[in-house]
Amino acid sequence: MNGEFSMNAIEWPAQQLKFRRPAEFEPHAKTWMAWPHRQDMYGATLPAMQQAYAAVAHAIAQFEPVSMVAHPDHAGGARAMLGSGIDVVEIPIDDCWIRDSGPTFLKLADGGLAGVSWRFNAWGRKHEPYDQDNALAERLLNRENALALRSFLHCEGGSLTTDGEGTLIATETSLLHSNRNPGLSKAWVEKELLRMLGLEKVVWLPGDPLDLETDGHVDGMCCFVCPGTVMFEYNPDPSDLHGRVLADNLAALRSQTDARGRSFEVILIPEAYDVEATSEVFARSYINFALANGGVVMPTFGQPSGEEAKAAVARAFPDRRIVTVDVGAVVPAGGAIHCITQEQPR
Repeated sequence: MNGEFSMNAIEWPAQQLKFRRPAEFEPHAKTWMAWPHRQDMYGATLPAMQQAYAAVAHAIAQFEPVSMVAHPDHAGGARAMLGSGIDVVEIPIDDCWIRDSGPTFLKLADGGLAGVSWRFNAWGRKHEPYDQDNALAERLLNRENALALRSFLHCEGGSLTTDGEGTLIATETSLLHSNRNPGLSKAWVEKELLRMLGLEKVVWLPGDPLDLETDGHVDGMCCFVCPGTVMFEYNPDPSDLHGRVLADNLAALRSQTDARGRSFEVILIPEAYDVEATSEVFARSYINFALANGGVVMPTFGQPSGEEAKAAVARAFPDRRIVTVDVGAVVPAGGAIHCITQEQPR
C-alpha cells in the first residue's frame, strides 16, 4: 500500500469507476514540480540544479500555475529562491523527479479528479531512501481532494505516454525489468496498465538497454503530439549506438497501430547529438520537454542541434509558444524537463 491510509483511496475491485487518462496536450489546471534538496546526492551541483528548477518553474508559470512540492525542512529555501508566483507545498519527499514519483492524473466521467498511485522503488532501488517518494502520489492526491487509485505495479510516469483516446506507448526495458515487477508477465503488466489508466491498447516498444538510470523510459524517445501523431527522437550519426537503439524503437512503432487502428504519423526531432555527456546517465534529450497551456518548455544546451530541435517542436505544435531553458545542471542526473514536471488536467 502506498502512503498512509486515506478515505479518498480505493483498491480494486472495491469500486467500479469510469475515467480516462488525458493526454498531456490537453488543457491543464496546473503543473507540479518537486524541489531538489539532497546534498548527499547532488553535492556541489545542488545550487545550480535548484536554479534550473526555478527557471523551469517560472517558464511554465508564463502559461499556467505551478505548485512546487518541497520537503518541510527545505521549503523556506525553496520560497526564497523561487520568489513570488510559484506555490510551495510542504510534503516530505526524498528526491525531485515528480514525473516518476507523483500521481498519474485521471479525469472521472462525472468531471471529478482522480489519479493512480503506483508503487515506486526509485527505478529499481537505484537510490535510497525512497519511502517518502513512494507515499507522495497519494499524499498529493489527498491534498487535491482527488480519488487515489492504488496499483500493485511498480511504474513511473516517465514510462507512459498516452493519446487521450485509449492508446498508451510504453517500453519493455523499464516496465518489464526484473528490478520493477519480478515475476509478472508482460500480459499481466499490460492488463494492469489498461485497467488503471482506462485505456484500450498498449503499444510496446523494445526500449533502451543503454539507459542506466530509468532503464529506458519512453519519455526519453517519444511523445504524442495529438491522436495518431507521435514525435520521435533520432540521431543522424549512423554509427552512434544510441541512434541505432532509437531507430529500432521507431521501426517497432511504425509496425503497429493505435487503439483506433491508425498507423502513426511521425515527426522526427534530433537528440542532443552534439552535446558532450558529463555522466553515465546524462539525458541527451530535447524531446524531454513539458507541454503547458499554449506553450512548450523545452531543454536547451547551447548547441546547433538545439535549433533543429526547436524547429521540429514548432512544426509539431504550431499554436504553442516555445520557451527554452538551460538544464545543463539537471541532465547529468539522468533527466530533463519532462522528468521534473507532472501536469494536473483541467
